[in-house]
Amino acid sequence: MAADLSQIVKAYDVRGVVPDQWDDSLAELFGAAFVQVTAADAIVTGHDMRPSSPGLSRAFARGAAAQGADVTEIGLCSTDQLYYASGALGLPGAMFTASHNPARYNGIKMCRAGAAPVGQDTGLAQIRELAERWLESGAPQPAERPGTVTGRDTLKDYAAHLRSLVDLASIRPLKVVVDAGNGMGGHTVPTVFAGLPLTLVPMYFELDGTFPNHEANPLDPANIVDLRQRVRAEGADLGIAFDGDADRCFVVDEHGDPVSPSAITALVAARELARNGGQGTVIHNLITSWSVPEVVKEHGGVPQRTRVGHSFIKAEMARTGAIFGGEHSAHYYFKDFWNADTGMLAALHVLAALGGQDAPLSALVAQYDRYVGSGEINSTVADQKARLAAIRAAYASREGVTFDDLDGLTVSTADWWFNVRPSNTEPLLRLNAEARDEATMVRVRDEVLAIIRG
Repeated sequence: MAADLSQIVKAYDVRGVVPDQWDDSLAELFGAAFVQVTAADAIVTGHDMRPSSPGLSRAFARGAAAQGADVTEIGLCSTDQLYYASGALGLPGAMFTASHNPARYNGIKMCRAGAAPVGQDTGLAQIRELAERWLESGAPQPAERPGTVTGRDTLKDYAAHLRSLVDLASIRPLKVVVDAGNGMGGHTVPTVFAGLPLTLVPMYFELDGTFPNHEANPLDPANIVDLRQRVRAEGADLGIAFDGDADRCFVVDEHGDPVSPSAITALVAARELARNGGQGTVIHNLITSWSVPEVVKEHGGVPQRTRVGHSFIKAEMARTGAIFGGEHSAHYYFKDFWNADTGMLAALHVLAALGGQDAPLSALVAQYDRYVGSGEINSTVADQKARLAAIRAAYASREGVTFDDLDGLTVSTADWWFNVRPSNTEPLLRLNAEARDEATMVRVRDEVLAIIRG
């Protein structure tokens, strides 16, 4: 096929429409390129429940094996289950998923041995270059001795590893509603939760890559409406929603009210610090709540602020030896999980924290949710730089204001802050604001939006 790889090879992964933008033949080239770039003699692959995933994954394996690499196929899995396999087996890995994108999309998340990320600066650009060259000249010469392709089931081992990292032995009985969104959470949750004192109310556990009930993106409020209603109807203690490849989790309390991912980050950070003797670095991106670094310091840890994006979080995790990292997008990273992100482990921490005391979830998380945030608000703009300059000019002469250019523009005072950062792929500016009270947050939010959209 005549593919434009610049449209599908993104900053951190491959993602595009199947078969319009890529297909099995291109997946086979990506498999060959992955082996050449990583110099791997063995790799592991997995895939989600999308209709195109098994074929793409098998084609990738063919390309890899033709270059001499032995391929272990773990089949249907969540993205963090693939990371587990990469870490536990010590092999580079490839996960076939487009996460929460619509059904016609698919993609590849690649990592080196130990779940170390492969992005533009760590091999993805080279993989693209090789695939582009072979699209023009034909497939590369096969190795003298092709690799083998074998299957392996890692689900129980993955579950056991996660359960070994959180003490759930003495939690009280809990009723939990889980919305898998027809994604991979429906595959992993029954095994991970097995034997725990939980009454599990499953929603949309049937694996269906056409997403017949709602988009598998729990950060969009429209996609957790069903979960919120079901939690209230069941009188459940909490609800948990997973995205399509189940590497992110989103939590609602017993009232069906969403719990901020920043509050979950703070809660898990406190628990991980306690597990590490009150010491350790915790990574948080710059749009997480003020609550996160406050809680980290209160529990003896060192907060480390970074740019938005999993490649920055993982790089800082590795550089600092951090024990945990969290993002406001509901990605949670653990040192004991090869610095990779796993929504399932974060969910187990929430269950352990809630089940280890008698208060409802709303009361438990209140101590970690201290400020009022706007959530992320996107605005389409013609000139991102001009709008950012206008914002800086508007606040430059105000007393007590500080500026920070780590990622976009962050403007802070003693009572509020906001960050405006440009999208890398669209003509958008993304606003996040937070304040000590609702009225101040609304005032700041609306004032900045007026400049952005003016």
